[in-house]
Amino acid sequence: MGTIFYGGSGTAVHIDDRALAHLKVVISTKLRRGESFTLSWQHPDDQPRGRSTLWLHPAIPLRFVFDDAEPTKLSREWIERLADSANSSGGIMLVPEDIAPVEGASKR
Repeated sequence: MGTIFYGGSGTAVHIDDRALAHLKVVISTKLRRGESFTLSWQHPDDQPRGRSTLWLHPAIPLRFVFDDAEPTKLSREWIERLADSANSSGGIMLVPEDIAPVEGASKR
């Protein structure tokens, strides 16, 4: 389980390492361009029901911490889906890798 530390208080958001690796690519790209956006996710089963949203801005401190020392192999399709949502008015919606596959993508 990886962690995003966000803001001056270092608010911790725990996200699966594989999902976090994919989010890092999309978030870093958007912030490098100076773009602000939201990141939303549903709470995991071990937390109270609901969802959360963060407002991400280039001037707000952000740190990604991974539990696994080895980098994960990235899925281009998942990154594209996350990037598409990042460019929408609703911001990034963290969805599982196997939901809403890209049309024409090869099956594993």
